[in-house]
Amino acid sequence: MTTTFFLIRHAAHEDLGRSLTGRKEGARLGRVGRVQALRLAELLSSEAISAVYSSPRERTRETAAAIAIACETGPVKTVEEVDEIDFGEWSGKTFEELDQDAGWRRWNEVRDQAQTPAGESMADVQARALDFVWQLTRTNRGEAVAVVSHSDVIKAIVCHVLGLPIAHCFRFDIDPASVTTIVIGDWGAKLLRMNQTA
Repeated sequence: MTTTFFLIRHAAHEDLGRSLTGRKEGARLGRVGRVQALRLAELLSSEAISAVYSSPRERTRETAAAIAIACETGPVKTVEEVDEIDFGEWSGKTFEELDQDAGWRRWNEVRDQAQTPAGESMADVQARALDFVWQLTRTNRGEAVAVVSHSDVIKAIVCHVLGLPIAHCFRFDIDPASVTTIVIGDWGAKLLRMNQTA
């Protein structure tokens, strides 16, 4: 028996590409993002998804809500384990501002060793996300679930599935409103599709 995971990066919000949103409150889907969420929902509506889980951020919950409606799964379940990285004081700063910060530069140069100002590392992110994945693998055997999260969280999971060091997370992209599909069974885990867009 296997469990299929549709790992979904939230659709676009208004500040995407301009600033580091992180866990800043109020980052909701923009006009483009709302269209993307509906397209994602249509793409996934033919899948036998039993439940939809979401990070607590507004942009993920809005994306997840569209999918849950299309897949008729009932209410979205909000879980902390797939929340965005806690960027602490970096949250909300523009990338131009961040480029002046030596800590931010280190975070992007040696991702496997650096920590955010809030003290979270990519290893921490990977550990909490994988704990949740293993939990669902036990409780949702033979089912498919959708998990709406964030780029680096999904990258951390994919790195583990592919046996890649976390430092290699920059070797592939996880775009907004994309679906990455993995399947897990007693034999291990396999990546089926990555960064699929509607």
